[in-house]
Formats: sequence, C-alpha cells, structure tokens
Amino acid sequence: MAQEARIDVELTATQSEEKPSAEAAEKLAKTLRPGVWFASPARTARAEDRKPEIWELRSARPYRREVATGTAAVYHATGQKHLTRPFIFADGFNYGPSDLPGLWDHFNAPYAKGRPGFLDQLLDAGIDVVLVGFEQRHTYIQANAGVVISAVQRAIEERHGDAPLIVGGVSMGGMITRYALAEMEHHAQDHQTATYLSWDSPHNGAWIPLVLQQMAYFFEDFPTGDPDAPKQAELIRSPAAQQLLWSWVENAKYSGPVATSSELRKQFLAELEEYDQFPQRPRKLGVANGAGNGVGRELPAGEVVFDWQIPLIAAAKARFQPAKGEHQPIGEMKALGQVRRGNTSYVPALDGAPGGSLDSFGRVADALKADIRQEFRSGCFVPAVSAVALDFDPVEWNVDPCENIESLPAEKSLLDEFKCDSRNTEHSQVTETLAEWVLERLIG
Repeated sequence: MAQEARIDVELTATQSEEKPSAEAAEKLAKTLRPGVWFASPARTARAEDRKPEIWELRSARPYRREVATGTAAVYHATGQKHLTRPFIFADGFNYGPSDLPGLWDHFNAPYAKGRPGFLDQLLDAGIDVVLVGFEQRHTYIQANAGVVISAVQRAIEERHGDAPLIVGGVSMGGMITRYALAEMEHHAQDHQTATYLSWDSPHNGAWIPLVLQQMAYFFEDFPTGDPDAPKQAELIRSPAAQQLLWSWVENAKYSGPVATSSELRKQFLAELEEYDQFPQRPRKLGVANGAGNGVGRELPAGEVVFDWQIPLIAAAKARFQPAKGEHQPIGEMKALGQVRRGNTSYVPALDGAPGGSLDSFGRVADALKADIRQEFRSGCFVPAVSAVALDFDPVEWNVDPCENIESLPAEKSLLDEFKCDSRNTEHSQVTETLAEWVLERLIG
C-alpha cells in the first residue's frame, strides 16, 4: 500500500516580535495586495458580430439546500434561427460569476493563421453553441450540475428536429457536465446526448502547490489596504476548490493527510462512484493541454521559487514541490511574530509534471510584490494523466505523473478517445493540435 501523502507544519514565534508595532502592521498592510488569490482576471471581451440569445437558468433541484443559478448564451448555427444541433459547453473554475463574453472570446480566438475561430467553425458547420455560465463558479460541483441539467432540458425542449446533443465543458466545466449527465442517467432521465467533451478537466484532481495554499491562508489574517476586499483564501477554501484539488489544506496551521483532508472531495468522489464514474451512453472525448510524451517543465523539485521579505516585519519563501520523500521542506512564511514552516511527505513533484499550466507562483509573488524568475511563474495545474482520465485511484494517486500517455493502450483511460497537446500549454488554451482534433470528431 502506498504511503499517505501528508503535510506537517512547524509553528514558532519570536518573543521580540510577539507584540508588533502599529507601524509594522501598517507597512505590511500597504504591501499586501488585497483580493482573492488564484482567481483568473476577467477577460476583455471584444464586440461580437454574433449576438446570442440569453437563457436564465435555475437548477431544478437543490444541493445542500442551495439552488444554483446561471446563464446560457445561445449562438444559433449560421443561417439558423432555431436550435437544431446543440453543443452545450460549460464554464470552468474561478471565483464569482461566469464571464460568458470572455469565454466566447477565449474559445473563438484565431488559433492558426488563416483559420476561423473554433466556435465559428462549429457554427458554420451547423452546430449551435450554448455557453453555460454560473452565478457562483466556486460553489459545489453538484449544485452547478443542476444548472447544466436545466440547460440540457431546455435545449431538448427548444430543439427543432431530433439531432442528439453534444455536452461538455472546460476545466471544472468538464467535471460539472460529467456529473450532470451521469446523474441524469442514474435517475433514468433522458439527456439525449451522443457526445461528451472535456477540455483539460481534472478528472482525477488538479494541483495548486500546498505552500501557496498555506500562504493564502496565512496572509489573509493580516489587514490589507482594502478592508472590504474578499480574503486571499476565499477561492482556495471554496467548495469547488476542495472538490477539484487532489491535495488541499484547510488552513496555514494544518498538519495531516492532504488527499483526504476535505470531506467535500471524499463525498464528491463517492457520488461519482455511485453514478458509475462517467455517463455511459455518450461517446466520451477529452483533450489535455499537457504533453502526452511524459516530458514536463524544467522546474527543479525542491528549488526556491521566490524568497521575499520586509525586514523585521514579514517574509515568505516558496519552493517547488519536492519529489516525494519524507519531511521535505516546501517553504515558510513569517509576519508580525507568527511563523509557519511546511514540510511534506510522499507528495509527488507535480509542479514540473506534464499538464495544463497556471501561473500560480507568479500570482502569489505579484500579490506579495516578490521577485520571481519568469520561467518559474507557471507550473502544472491539471496533470495530463488527470485530464485524460487515466484509470487510477484519485486519492492514492498511484500513477507516474510523467507517464508516457502516448504509449498506453486506449483502455487505460476512462474516456473513449483523448488527445494530448504537442507541448505543455496554458490551462484551457485553444491550440491548433487540440482544436483540429475536436473539430474532426464533432463535425466529421
């Protein structure tokens, strides 16, 4: 049996700094950037030539007494005024409400010279695009799955003809739609979906470095220049983050297992198992922004990423996740007499693993105004082995994150077909390799 991945935190305080001066606290407040860490900034939407129809969506059933809501932007296929071949595509992980104009622009930006945008090609091929967004992207996956079920039911109701649906999503959106379709099958509801598509979705878990999670919790306890701004750790403590992340900590002092620390993730995985993991009726497709040849990024395990300080007031040191081992240092943080030093055991070096990347280290360094090398800003967020749904335990993670996926037989994945990018690219990026592969399978 594999050793359990865990974190251990040392807590110490310097006697001389136990009662920080008001001047020191004020200086720290002016340095810390207010607002939620790890949230992606809103995209700048361009003026759209195509004006969508808007659906207001409400989940048909509550989850933990929460009735989630959302919106769909409906783009009819070129030359059509009604739905005929709906493609429902759900937004992904972030803080707050979805930005559907930004989602359209992201997935319709030209990915190759002389080629129309990905979504424009679908519309020109007679496929309607229904982008589904959520009022709270950071809430429970199961709650937002209810919004998707409402979108599926409305698409069936308004569709002209009987062409089957295509349903999927990007990042967490692929998890939400996976759950929604599986739930509908479990309850004998006809989703009339022939194809499911996930785009760099963390089927077996995503990764945000544990040391950065610790820092978000640690520094939110100190005032910033904006007392009304959301706290730094609001996203990392959210239900969605707990359910998506393979390893998670509940606060900066937490010591213990990291893959089983969230009851919400354990419950979500149990419900997926009850629903047979995936919907069984559709053809299941998936793409990964990570390379499939097992080659990751040159991010040396255990090396210092940034080392920041305000002399005698605060400091923060972050390291790339070490490669398993026991009691491996991942970093430390200090402020106004409080200290946290983190050490992990049996946690793989996921920062440099093949996968869709996120500039997590860069975002935290920017929030602290710390110097960081450009090539150290981004690391793996959705490991390729997770995005292609390789068949391994999502808790024990009994898999090599640098597995040469391209050499594996198809039955090693829970998807029917998948495609990895030709190199490691930004999480959710629309690349020529991935877009052309998906278009070939959706349009034919």
